[in-house]
Amino acid sequence: MTALQEQGRLAKAASYTLATAGTAKKNAALEAIAKVLTERKGEWLEANAEDAAAAREAGMRPAMLDRLTLTEERIDGIVEAVRQVVALPDPIGKVDKMETRPNGLIIGRRRVPLGVVAIIFEARPNVTVDAAALCLKSGNVCILRGGKEAIRSNRKAAELMREALKSAGLPEDCVSLVQDTSHETANELMHLDGYVDVLIPRGGAGLIRAVAKEASVPVIRTGEGVCHVYVDDEANLDMAANILYNAKCSRPSVCNAAECLLVQRDVAEAFLNKAVPLLDKHKVELRCDETALAILGDRAVPAQESDWDAEYDDYILAVRTVRDMEEAVDFINRHGTGHSEAIITKNYFKAQRFLDAVDAAAVYVNASTRFTDGGEFGLGAEIGISTQKMHARGPMGLEELTSCKYVIYGEGQVR
Repeated sequence: MTALQEQGRLAKAASYTLATAGTAKKNAALEAIAKVLTERKGEWLEANAEDAAAAREAGMRPAMLDRLTLTEERIDGIVEAVRQVVALPDPIGKVDKMETRPNGLIIGRRRVPLGVVAIIFEARPNVTVDAAALCLKSGNVCILRGGKEAIRSNRKAAELMREALKSAGLPEDCVSLVQDTSHETANELMHLDGYVDVLIPRGGAGLIRAVAKEASVPVIRTGEGVCHVYVDDEANLDMAANILYNAKCSRPSVCNAAECLLVQRDVAEAFLNKAVPLLDKHKVELRCDETALAILGDRAVPAQESDWDAEYDDYILAVRTVRDMEEAVDFINRHGTGHSEAIITKNYFKAQRFLDAVDAAAVYVNASTRFTDGGEFGLGAEIGISTQKMHARGPMGLEELTSCKYVIYGEGQVR
């Protein structure tokens, strides 16, 4: 048995205990995690500083370095998210359907944990705690496999959380971290049948596609975000410029950041004259179609065909002009990844048409795509943003980490 198989065996054993632990015990464990992360945040910051220094030395891009870096404020936010999860209703045991059949059988459908959830993620140490907290509250054991860039941060977080679990009377193997960050262990985790019930990749498009293609365990795809903002000819252009600036520049390395601007041709020049000075604050590179390029001149560069499908995770924005909203909708449905899409318009009927016609997990009218987030949606932390159409779509909170079990009460009925 390999080290990872043994880790899987221990996780599976712990899952049977956690599944019946009850809300009070799970909440106590989460409170213990919040407490230890607060009291020993200095240790986590120290480990993260080592990761950040190594990443900086290796030439990591600033936007990605921002994703990796922890601060006291960010840790406080992570701890607050854990406490928000404590306050959320426990979905486990909830019966969402109960009926009596003609033969007298009473048949109900009850929420149960998925079991053992494996998460493969990149340089996002906050995911280590967010994922663990949601898994614990929903009765799931988690096996975490982060990237090598954040290994020190992840080890420290896992160490602290396992201590907290033990102090709360739950198996410390309810949360475990894969210590080896090689491709070989990631591949082995994708094939840990019999131990892992669901695998969730959280990271860039390359990671998500590789996991979906390779894994033999069930996969929930998350996070691949080629998000668009469409500015209609009936938009408030000042509002549109502010929304685009927020969607692109507030944190360009995250999956709900805008990667492509679509603007109706009749208002393209007026809109770009308002938006570009805002984008200039972060020196956003603009990759434009011919019409937008004619407006912007040397401020932009010609777009290549690949730019219409690119997730930059950086201060780069593709810009395309369109004839009307229907062309925008068609373009989004061909090039989007089903994550988050926005229309800026004052026309109610266009807004409703956009909401109906665009195929994505989250569709916005006159608001930034950056709101696609478990905390912003009232779910507490999130384990990821699902872009598929199975049982989970959009920000995945507690409910999305459950399955169902039918329970049947009889009085001697036979068939």
